[in-house]
Amino acid sequence: MNILIVGSGGREHALVWKLAQSPRAKKLFAAPGNGGTCALAENIPIAATDIANLLRFAKEKNIGMTIVGPDDPLALGIVDAFRAAGLPIFGPTKLAARIETSKAFAKMFMGFYDVPTAPYRTFIDPEEARAFVQAHPLPVVIKADGLARGKGVFVCKTREDALIALEKLMGSGAKKTSPSAVVIEGWVQGSEISLHAFSDGKMSSAMPISMDHKRLLDLNRGPNTGGMGAVAPIPWILPETAARMNARIIDPILRGLSLELDPFVGCLYPGVMLTENGPIVLEYNARFGDPETQCLMRLLKTDLIDICEACIHGELQNTAIAWSNAYAACVVLASVGYPDTYKNDVPIKGIAHAERVPGVTVFHAGTKRIGGRFHTAGGRVLGVTAVGDSLEIAIQQAYKGISRISFPGMQYRRDIGFRAIYPELTS
Repeated sequence: MNILIVGSGGREHALVWKLAQSPRAKKLFAAPGNGGTCALAENIPIAATDIANLLRFAKEKNIGMTIVGPDDPLALGIVDAFRAAGLPIFGPTKLAARIETSKAFAKMFMGFYDVPTAPYRTFIDPEEARAFVQAHPLPVVIKADGLARGKGVFVCKTREDALIALEKLMGSGAKKTSPSAVVIEGWVQGSEISLHAFSDGKMSSAMPISMDHKRLLDLNRGPNTGGMGAVAPIPWILPETAARMNARIIDPILRGLSLELDPFVGCLYPGVMLTENGPIVLEYNARFGDPETQCLMRLLKTDLIDICEACIHGELQNTAIAWSNAYAACVVLASVGYPDTYKNDVPIKGIAHAERVPGVTVFHAGTKRIGGRFHTAGGRVLGVTAVGDSLEIAIQQAYKGISRISFPGMQYRRDIGFRAIYPELTS
């Protein structure tokens, strides 16, 4: 079949890379794709949020399956539009995606279905929010209610930090990142992990547990980003522990969405903090995580087309999903200035050289080709992934690959995966 992948980041390149291995893939299209996807798929200059033209293209090219990567088109109802036209698509409807697109709704839903989460308040009025943070014990976490591209969460350890965050989220200045309400919740300490599960609306199938690294700098310092690296699986999380978390965190939400909104079809991705008092859900995402997907696709053994098709048609129970026994690590190379302002069109060297390191695959995020060479075209530029028989080996090989890549202003964390090896190093 012809397959359309919607999106342009490292997650989408990883999905394209995995789909290209399937004997069922006739032709792959990426909309809009990036400098790396064009080696495996035909890049189509249609924005991920341009649903009307994506739908038109899917009809013209006889697309047998569409897979949605980012959150924005889900929030805009791309799944609803494709379903109405009779086109198979992997992802949740606009209603089911509310579990991600509204933090306030997600917190309320968690409370209703007894999913453990931090205590919170939702505010629409800026003055009420400011008064609350002036009186509330610190630290607090302030979140944009709507989508904010991974940059709408602020961990505030001082009153000044909290007031600055509220100004960014609720004020009227140029730095405002969301026009919506904010959720203010109590800070919880522990190790943050990412759960992922395929869902067909009736049942789920869990993926290996991964660990994202959202802060820009080593030792979890600096601003939150869309993710600076990930590892999977986590060696010290036992299978029975993972099963209990899935039963407590994933299954109730899928059941609730099916009963009250729409059956959730696609990938449900909760971010979870492991605390002394047990797992606490930080948020739910209604799609694959990035950079976690770059690790997960390196470990997936089953044909991704078969899995997505089973989810779309409600037949996940008949699909056995196999995962490698190896470990995977992904380290993101970012442009200087990310996650704020950064320069594009910077030439990149050494990608092919890096992929000669055993176990290394480089996924493109913010890249484009100019005159046959790769240049930067985004904040997160590349995800250098590696697999190995141990997590230590995978991390070592990823950094060996990085040593062969260069571009002016390249920045990356040098501690990716250390907390997964040493769990006492909490976030």
